[in-house]
Amino acid sequence: MAKERREGDAPAQGQAAATQGNRKNAQRSQGSQGGRNAKKRTSSYKHVNLERKRPQLTRDGVEASKGAGQRADARRAFSSHKKDPHARLEIIPLGGLDAIGKNMTAFMCNGDMILDDAGLMFPDDDHPGIDLILPDYTYVLENADKLRGIVITHGHEDHTGSLPYLLKDLDRTVPIYATKLTLGLIEGKFAEHRIKNAKLVEIKPGDEVKLGCMTVDFFAVNHSIPGAVGLFLQSPAGNVLHTGDFKLDQTPIDGVHTDFAALARFGEIGVDLMMSDSTNAQNANFTPSEAEVGKSLAQIISQARGRVIIASFASHIHRMQQICDAAVANGRKVVVTGRSMIQNTDIARRLGYLNISDNDLIDAYDLSGIPPEQVVIMCTGSQGEPLSALARIANGEHRTIDIERGDTVIISATPVPGNEKAVTRVINSLAKIGADVYDKSRARVHVSGHAGAEELKIVLTIVQPHAFMPVHGEATHLRAHAKLAEATGVPTENIFVMENGDSLVLSARGIEVGEGVQSGIVYVDGLSVGDTSQDVLDERNALGNQGFASVAAAVSFKRHDLVGSPQVEMHGITGGDDYYLNQEMVSVVGNAIRRALSKDGDAKSVRKVARDSLLSLLWERTKQRPMVIVNLLEV
Repeated sequence: MAKERREGDAPAQGQAAATQGNRKNAQRSQGSQGGRNAKKRTSSYKHVNLERKRPQLTRDGVEASKGAGQRADARRAFSSHKKDPHARLEIIPLGGLDAIGKNMTAFMCNGDMILDDAGLMFPDDDHPGIDLILPDYTYVLENADKLRGIVITHGHEDHTGSLPYLLKDLDRTVPIYATKLTLGLIEGKFAEHRIKNAKLVEIKPGDEVKLGCMTVDFFAVNHSIPGAVGLFLQSPAGNVLHTGDFKLDQTPIDGVHTDFAALARFGEIGVDLMMSDSTNAQNANFTPSEAEVGKSLAQIISQARGRVIIASFASHIHRMQQICDAAVANGRKVVVTGRSMIQNTDIARRLGYLNISDNDLIDAYDLSGIPPEQVVIMCTGSQGEPLSALARIANGEHRTIDIERGDTVIISATPVPGNEKAVTRVINSLAKIGADVYDKSRARVHVSGHAGAEELKIVLTIVQPHAFMPVHGEATHLRAHAKLAEATGVPTENIFVMENGDSLVLSARGIEVGEGVQSGIVYVDGLSVGDTSQDVLDERNALGNQGFASVAAAVSFKRHDLVGSPQVEMHGITGGDDYYLNQEMVSVVGNAIRRALSKDGDAKSVRKVARDSLLSLLWERTKQRPMVIVNLLEV
């Protein structure tokens, strides 16, 4: 063993033994410890210098040393004397693994369930008429009696937006655990939905909460909103670390850093499964600090001639604080417009997360008479939403705010995938008016709140999980994060790229894929929740893309004949107002109905014949296939 220790020390002492002069210096520095000890240490250096062996590689590409072998084995070892050999922890993602949004994960162990986040997602162009998209939480409702609590990592919509709908469907009160600002934003949502008597429990980073057989430790992470936390869940079956959304900002606006000490401590305890934010896994660099945005905003505002309009996410309190600071520093008043922006500004000021005096805030209705160069307007609409404040300003439809040539508009956000066209439309409308528009392509007016690849690897290296599951991202993000985990030493067989509704089962034996549960998406369409199906959306898309045609005919099934001539109407069809085409369609459809009736056709077959004949003629004449509805009146 003594020989092994001397060899292990060799690299550290090899530089000191490179020359004879260095060896003499080493002997002199240790002379006070006795000649015998000095000789022993000197001989150990000589021994090291004489035995310089080239490292040997195994077939797996791992250095053939005892230390490396032990590390690789430890990564694969799941068994622990602290685990209950009969316990099973099921990790069930219900949302967040197919898009940036609607995050929701259930943890089930020994008849106890915890729900982590309950978010939503906004619709894209393929969802006409849809207001919001929720994860399908049927599994949660089916196991409502086992639900011990809901933990929320932070206050963004993609982590809190489903809560009002979920609580309306639950038949029991379940405690919701979150930080102060997150709870404040949740309370605002509940007030809109008229939800009362919700049990809201404030937690702080460092707190520990026991929920059934599971214990949750909360730790601070830096994100684009104050009060963000990650979770360390300990259960009889094993331990899971969920980072939540995070970045490693070393100059944060509020002074809150991601808690490296907590991550290291959890790694020492043992992390059987790590779940981590994958949004920026394809970004090979470190994510810039939020403070860099403040510098750009201050410079743009100081140089602006007219009014400055800044669109950002209403929950980005850090960004709002920097906008307020830059406005006040340049002698400008701050105007807040947009329902969610006004609500979140009020909540953040009331809870102490946004600092600006009443004298520096003015109401949008009090703008008249104030010179444009003395105003900064914070508004919603960074994603090009058609009813947002910025879109209405660009279209000249806002009640109190008009935009003029020479005004400056800053879009301080990155378009969520699917919103790029909507944002471009708003930018073009502003440019036509003569506004000077800034977005991230022109200046650093936005940075992400999510960690880049190098930051993700740092956290993986600190935690050293036995197994890894990337979360919060589209398929490309999840797979990119999986490659990062593999690069940092997580065995390939212990990396799980899952889909919503899949499950992982953690036990004393290890981790494996379990049975899936019902999952999917739920559409919110006005006051309707879950009633809109994909078939309805397909019909809406067909109507919008191809138009609509209707056929009305009076038939006598007793006489097997058509009464009079059918009526054909067309809407949104090129050539639909052509008289001769309409007459041809009436003739073709009428003959088709008569033939079907003469063959004793029933109502269903007659409708089909009429529809097919109309579609065939329209395709021949216009190369269009609209939606066709056939109404038969039996006489």
